[in-house]
Amino acid sequence: MSAAEASPLEVVLITGMSGSGKSVALHALEDAGYYCVDNLPPELLQPFVALQQAHHTQRVAIAMDVRSAASLPMVPEQLAALRAQGVAIKPVFLDATTDTLVRRYSETRRKHPLSRRDDADIQHALIEAIELERELLAELREQAHAIDTSLMRSAQLQGYVKALIAAPASHLTLVFESFAFKRGIPVDADYVFDVRMLPNPHYEDALRPLTGRDPAVAEFLRRAPEVLQMERQIEAFLSAWLGALAQDHRSYVTVAIGCTGGQHRSVYLVEQLAQAFSPHWLTLTRHRELDKA
Repeated sequence: MSAAEASPLEVVLITGMSGSGKSVALHALEDAGYYCVDNLPPELLQPFVALQQAHHTQRVAIAMDVRSAASLPMVPEQLAALRAQGVAIKPVFLDATTDTLVRRYSETRRKHPLSRRDDADIQHALIEAIELERELLAELREQAHAIDTSLMRSAQLQGYVKALIAAPASHLTLVFESFAFKRGIPVDADYVFDVRMLPNPHYEDALRPLTGRDPAVAEFLRRAPEVLQMERQIEAFLSAWLGALAQDHRSYVTVAIGCTGGQHRSVYLVEQLAQAFSPHWLTLTRHRELDKA
């Protein structure tokens, strides 16, 4: 048996909100060696996959969006059928806040695919179109790993997508994400933990310019009993439920840890939790406020 025949076809399905960065993600996958197709009609998904299998293609990335709204409901059933055939499916859903999407459309002066052309109130029509799109894509989002691109630069999104698809499809991957509450809760979070009540290194002059990855900040937080208590309680909660999540065929679980500025406490706890779970689970870390710098 050849290597091509021995390795199952891997399909990364990119869906998400219009304006959330699907083209950027697809370019990242193309750079990573995937054969990429944009705006594939859902009716052609299974025939296209069969064709790639016949050609012994190993890695394919497909983007679908709301322009195929009428046939999107068939996609979950198609994905289940492909998995039953041994195809490794990695669904990724790109999302962003409504305010972010409105701003992006305003900056580019593009028209949302669901906007009515005869609506005089362009801003109102755009918001309505975005909310309708959320409803139409809700089932696909539920079955995919969601990525909040609201505060991401293109290069940051490309790197994050490459890190995600590098994880084996048959394993559950834990994504630990730090963030600042003052900039909003990440829309891609499965679980959110608020650690703003913990001692804050920001009020120590020597620690203020540092981050939770710096030894001095880590030592400051390590000495606080309530920080260790919080860490152990989050770890216990996740340990109790990760097995059930894996059995439910979840590919990714995003755990968001938030503090006021997203620089110290949340960063420290993300690093500690990722280290604690890495011996038994695939883990990724993301520091929203630090990574965008």
